[in-house]
This record gives sequence, structure tokens and C-alpha cells, in this order.
Amino acid sequence: MSDPYPLPRILAVANQKGGVGKTTTAINLGTALAAVGEEVLVIDLDPQGNASTGLGIARRPQQHSSYHVLIGEAELAEVIVDSGIPRLHCAPSTMDLLGAELELADLERKTHRLADAIRRLAGHGGRRYSYILVDCPPSLNLLTINALAAADAILVPLQCEFFALEGLSQLLKTVERVRTTLNPRLSIQGVVLTMFDKRNSLSEQVAQDVRSVLGDKVYQTVIPRNVRVSEAPSYGKPVLLYDNSCVGAQAYIRLASEVIRRERDLRAA
Repeated sequence: MSDPYPLPRILAVANQKGGVGKTTTAINLGTALAAVGEEVLVIDLDPQGNASTGLGIARRPQQHSSYHVLIGEAELAEVIVDSGIPRLHCAPSTMDLLGAELELADLERKTHRLADAIRRLAGHGGRRYSYILVDCPPSLNLLTINALAAADAILVPLQCEFFALEGLSQLLKTVERVRTTLNPRLSIQGVVLTMFDKRNSLSEQVAQDVRSVLGDKVYQTVIPRNVRVSEAPSYGKPVLLYDNSCVGAQAYIRLASEVIRRERDLRAA
């Protein structure tokens, strides 16, 4: 019997709100997965390129990037670079992505450009990845739609703030629309609560509210507010390399364990 969940598993790390820890989650979850032996590719689809720089990948003139993959000027295998972290690679972003939405609008299969590129990756002698994490821009634009159309599941970082559920409901409606029109296999891998401050009663209240609505879709692991997590990107490092012993790094290690466990449960179902 064929495996209903063939490798790689593609997870879109998405939230239309900025500043929720989306990119931080993508690079640190990717690092944690790689640390336990998974082969991981991070695809940076955000024009800001923070996932790329957070992994220590400097922007270079004339650099091919995820933009060139989407518009058909390069194959994904051609733009992937080594992060310097064992088993972790990155397809970097460039500022060209700022204009990609207008260019994509006139191309065939404009919503499936990323899915098609990932499908071709194995045929170009690429490394066999077990996880592909797509870091999406903080908006529900055509770049994010490409990520959702390519993904097996979405992983949603959700900041513990007053309007958290309001923003989440809009994202979940978009996921449902993508599932019914573009990608019927898209599911919710999980929602991770970020920037959790146990000294703040609001954080606890938001966590309770989200869990009451989404139940076990919310990971048990919460990502705490942690200055070491905030500092790490300025050094071009995931927090797991910057300070592996801090509470933020340990939280991402636990999150990786939860993600792997959920994937194994899917395979066993």
C-alpha cells in the first residue's frame, strides 16, 4: 500500500498579521527539525527576506531567489543554498518579490507556481527533504496563496494578544477557500501560541480562548517572550544556535517534537 503522506511534507507557516513570530517560528522550527535528523528546506516567500537573513544568508547582487522560481526563470534546485546548519537549506528571498504579484497575475497557473516548482525538485537531482517550510508574507496575497496551494498543511503562529482570534478567523476562512478551490488536501497542522508572557493575565486568557475554539489543533507547546529569541536574528542565527539553553530555544525543540508526532499520527491513521 502506498504511503498517503509521501515525503516531503510541505508546511506553510502563515498568518496575515505581521509581528506574530511567523519567521522566527519558521527558522527555529526548521533548525529544531534538522537537529533531530530531518532534512529540511525553508522557502522564503516574504519580500522582507527575514527568514534568509535570520539563517545568516546575505543578499547578493544578481542572486537568484524564490522570486525567479515563481516567474519561471530558475528551478528551485538552482536557488537553494546551504544555511551552514547540517541538514537545513534555504531558498532565499529577494526584494524582487515585492513586484511578483503583478507579474504572477499574467502567468499560467499563477496560484500553483510554487507547487509545480516543488514537484519538479526531485527530478532535478535535489536532496530528498522530509520537511519543506514555506515562510509566507504577512498578508493574504498571491504569494501566500501559492504557499497554501502547494502545502499539505498550514502552521499558524498566533501572538497572545487581544485581537488574536479575530485575525485567526479570517485566515481560517482563507484556508477553507483554498481547500475547496485549489488544494483539497490542505489541512491545519496546528496553531502555536507565540510571545506568551506568563506574568500577563491577557496571555493566559487568549490561550484559553484559542484552545476553547480550536481544541487540540493548538499545540501544547507555547513560545514564551524571550530576549534571546529576539536577539538571535541580528547575529544571523536561529536561537537554537545563538543560545540553545534559553527558554525560547527549548520551546522550539518541544514544538518540533509535537510537529513530528502529529505527522506520525497522520501516517498511522
